[in-house]
Amino acid sequence: MASTTLGIMRSVLDWASVTLDAPLARAVVFGVPIGGHYVVESLLGVAIIFLLLQKSYNPPKQPLTEKEVDELCDEWHPEPLIPPITEDMIYEPPVLESAAGPHVVINDKDIVNFASANYLGLIGHKKLMESCTAALEKYGVGSCGPRGFYGTIDVHLDCEDRISKFLGTPDSILYSYGLSTTFSAIPAFCKKGDIIVVDEGVHWGIQNGLHLSRSTVVYFKHNDMKSLENALEKITRENKRASKKRRYIVVEALYQNSGQIAPLDVIIKLKEKYRFRVLLDESNSFGVLGGSGRGLTEHYKIPVEKIDIITASMGHSLVTDGGFCTGNARVVDHQRLSSSGYVFSASLPPYLATAAITAIGILEENPNLITKLKKNVAFLWQGLANIEGLSIVSDPLSPLIFLKLTNSTGSFNKDLKLLKTIADRVLKEDSVLVVTSKRSIVDRCNFPAGLRVFISAAHSEYDLLKACESLKRVSASVLTGIN
Repeated sequence: MASTTLGIMRSVLDWASVTLDAPLARAVVFGVPIGGHYVVESLLGVAIIFLLLQKSYNPPKQPLTEKEVDELCDEWHPEPLIPPITEDMIYEPPVLESAAGPHVVINDKDIVNFASANYLGLIGHKKLMESCTAALEKYGVGSCGPRGFYGTIDVHLDCEDRISKFLGTPDSILYSYGLSTTFSAIPAFCKKGDIIVVDEGVHWGIQNGLHLSRSTVVYFKHNDMKSLENALEKITRENKRASKKRRYIVVEALYQNSGQIAPLDVIIKLKEKYRFRVLLDESNSFGVLGGSGRGLTEHYKIPVEKIDIITASMGHSLVTDGGFCTGNARVVDHQRLSSSGYVFSASLPPYLATAAITAIGILEENPNLITKLKKNVAFLWQGLANIEGLSIVSDPLSPLIFLKLTNSTGSFNKDLKLLKTIADRVLKEDSVLVVTSKRSIVDRCNFPAGLRVFISAAHSEYDLLKACESLKRVSASVLTGIN
């Protein structure tokens, strides 16, 4: 029926093409002359109404025979649970046979270690070892229960109080796992409908927290304050109800993916101008920046109360595990009830909390550790300033020196392969351990591949000189003819 109607419509259109070319042609309806195009439009309208009133044709459903079902089952192949393993994914990391101090043992060989974020050189410190041993003898290895049930031990409260006193904040909360600190704290405060403006270079832990929050996420260019201001201004202008939503700026103090330092003074001015809150991750800057290691706020001489939420991993300068979030009492109390990493995870083993307390005490008693670290950073920076084929992208004050290829091949995997060759040869030929910036396939950061060199206050001048000479020689050999 539909095909017949369509045929009629085509005939009408053919007739109309002739009729409309004759301006004097007329049709008479009820004795009134009507233009030809009115007749065509009326007929098309009737045809459309007729088609709309027709019942749709549904072919009768016939059940599949057993043979057809068997054939379909034989042809079906389930998708693999994991993607196929490619050659780029195969990686055998060096296996340490000792503590991850400034020197490590790999295959019974002494290696200078530039792969651990042991910034203050506290791994293996005598006071740390003694305090951990005493805590193990008193508490054992852990409570095996969440803090809100039967997992809170006095050293947890002591550690939270110690962190607050050191940073000058009203209260703090401990997490059992450093990475879970950021991706638990962010969803605790940010919900669907909230707005988060975040630097495009943040590490995966923050990215995961943004995803779990289900908030509206707006990225700005890495460490580009003009891009940040444009984003804040656009959000404020376009979203008239933005004042009724929670709005955050999320940045790292010292970026894990680039080694650059966030310009906190400008961020605070923009925060106050556009009325946003700031969440600052101090994982790599705590114990490093500032005259006494209190982080980015001390580095810029900005009152810590101007930052709404501060998070940090304790696995770097404090050489323990876990993380913390610090701020006012309401910020902390809210997390004790709504932060999944705190509510559902077994509490931090007591000896690790004790280690954090002891490490902060060592830092306060030995400010020369920060002086020595800054001296080592300046020495290695100067030594690698003119390295052939590589360039430094990190900040001159950063103990995480990030080296990238001066001239990229245009492919992240090819760049990574070249850098991996450099790292392997440096380890094999000169007993120096550095690492490449390998990233997870779910990491959205699109920064270039690079070599990460972690500097410690415990490195000697000989260690630093050896690393400089080895990296210069090997990179020149590997990259000759490429750049």
